[in-house]
Amino acid sequence: MNATVAAQAASIALDAREAKYAKRKLINRIAVALSMGAMLFGLFWLAWILWETIRLGVSGLVLTTFTESTPPPNEVGGLANAIYGSVLMVALATFVGAPIGIMAGIYLAEYNPKGWLASVTRFVNDILLSAPSIVIGLFVYAIVVARFKSFSGWAGVVALALIVIPVVIRTTENMLQLVPAGLREAAYALGAPKWKVILGITLKAARSGVVTGILLAVARIAGETAPLLFTALSNQFWTSDLGGPIASLPVTIFKFAMSPYENWQQLAWAGVFLITAAVLGLNILARVLTRQKH
Repeated sequence: MNATVAAQAASIALDAREAKYAKRKLINRIAVALSMGAMLFGLFWLAWILWETIRLGVSGLVLTTFTESTPPPNEVGGLANAIYGSVLMVALATFVGAPIGIMAGIYLAEYNPKGWLASVTRFVNDILLSAPSIVIGLFVYAIVVARFKSFSGWAGVVALALIVIPVVIRTTENMLQLVPAGLREAAYALGAPKWKVILGITLKAARSGVVTGILLAVARIAGETAPLLFTALSNQFWTSDLGGPIASLPVTIFKFAMSPYENWQQLAWAGVFLITAAVLGLNILARVLTRQKH
């Protein structure tokens, strides 16, 4: 009798476990199906955007696109001045923002990781990371453009640098924190000073990650339009003077895409293709560097 009761209890327990397993399996299948559906939904729109960019953008890539400045309506021209202005401002913003971001990241990871100044810096950095770029553009407009009563390329450089800095800070700090503490301790045991340990050991070990952060920051600012609308504005002619308005590819695309003129719209699509290719290339390069690190 006891054996029969025990067998029945075991059978009931087994049935309960099988039912629970079947329920978990069903939930897992539903979750996987939803995840795959979300992935395919996102890939569908990404593929459509890339296809339209390639289809409409490649046709506008002719020699004059890279050799002539932006034209008047219904005339032949190119995007040479806009490309030059974008490359110039992005390069200068990276040159200004990347060293500041790297040094701040080193301070947060190596010198004062738990102090009140580090906590405040991280809090402000998080705000800058999540702040809309148009807010940064308005801020630079208020402190630079309005004060000097002129749009300028330098104001655009400042706005883009303010976008670069928080990205580089976060990446540098995270990469340095991944360096094993044993490397630092071994260097200190040999009598190396802290600055030499940072330059020769930790920063060198995290080099690919830091470079990846810089490339991602460059990819982000390469397509920014809102900050430049309030700072550098635009210029239809070729100019290297950063003290005045200067053309940029995102602003030119914004202006040409909304125009009713067919030649401007074609140049806008060519510009979209160039920016997409540049940003995609930078992101692929960043992923390659990260993969090499691991």
